[in-house]
Amino acid sequence: MRADARKNRDHLLAVAGTAITEQGVDVSLRDIARRADVGLATLLRHFPTREALLDALLRTSFDEMTATADALETSGSPGDALVSWLRDCVAWTTEYRGAVVLMAAAIEDTESALHASCVTLRAAGARLLARAQDAGMARTDIDGADLFALVAGLAWLGDQSSLAPRADHLFDVVASAILTNPASA
Repeated sequence: MRADARKNRDHLLAVAGTAITEQGVDVSLRDIARRADVGLATLLRHFPTREALLDALLRTSFDEMTATADALETSGSPGDALVSWLRDCVAWTTEYRGAVVLMAAAIEDTESALHASCVTLRAAGARLLARAQDAGMARTDIDGADLFALVAGLAWLGDQSSLAPRADHLFDVVASAILTNPASA
């Protein structure tokens, strides 16, 4: 990619990130283009769909969360590693309001621009869950799909202004329900 095209793309991502943080994923693409001081066609040339834009915004975070899971697989208590990753995943998922709805849909939609990233993220969490299960620290009646659904549910709570104050408490309730012996994890 040419340097000027890369600069334009990076500028669009920065503006889109701010707009989505402020207004959520349903912010108008036309508004993002206007804020970036470009035409809608320019935005669509770089990101042909809303999901493609969101995937580009979240790609670094997806990669970081996957790398974090990889590092946690070999460190400390499997239960602590699972809860730490789950907490981090929920926290960054709520950074872009409404993104969790698209992520939950993308996991099942192989045509979605977010699909591959979501599948990779789910697999990373599933590995941490399996490690905790193998160590006898996590329930064995849940799997990676359940864990991804819990991330989505907990992130959704953070998106709801009336429920956001309860999100940390409810995270702790869910985390303790996943672990078989939270006190020793």
